[in-house]
Amino acid sequence: MRTIYDYTVKDRKGKDVSLREYANEVVLIVNTATKCGFTPQYEELEKLYEKFRSADFTILDFPCNQFGHQAPGTDESIHEFCKLNFGTEFPQFKKVKVNGPDADPLFKFLQEQKGFAGWDMEHPIAPILDDMLSKADPDYKEKSDIKWNFTKFLIDKKGMVVARFEPTEKIENIEKQIEALLH
Repeated sequence: MRTIYDYTVKDRKGKDVSLREYANEVVLIVNTATKCGFTPQYEELEKLYEKFRSADFTILDFPCNQFGHQAPGTDESIHEFCKLNFGTEFPQFKKVKVNGPDADPLFKFLQEQKGFAGWDMEHPIAPILDDMLSKADPDYKEKSDIKWNFTKFLIDKKGMVVARFEPTEKIENIEKQIEALLH
């Protein structure tokens, strides 16, 4: 059975990183963007990271420019933006594509493991995304591709994908599932 440990990714400097480095940790993998309505989630993510990092938890940040070109700039400029504006300390990787034929193999794997989890329609951006995506593809909810920036995948200590959270998911719900995996 495949796990995230079967994948190697590139850090923001272009160096290969085996995800085996994160064995025995609970991991949250996120595709991010710096100019998105969800960008303030960096602050919530950093708080999660600070709270649980000493308990074998990490966040892996993969900037992605596929949704509205909301992650412009170089890997280094994105990193500087995140440090300066949100004080992020969790690992940030090279910009990736998460959908389509050129999608990073890790993200293809993540989508194979967990399909679209649905929007929290109480979130103010959810109706906008639902309307936009359903106009482009009435069956979009049936497909496992990533719908937007800040989609999150929760990985257990054995490297298995246990949950997918769409960007409208409340951080408290994600935090509860992280806590459950850590204990």
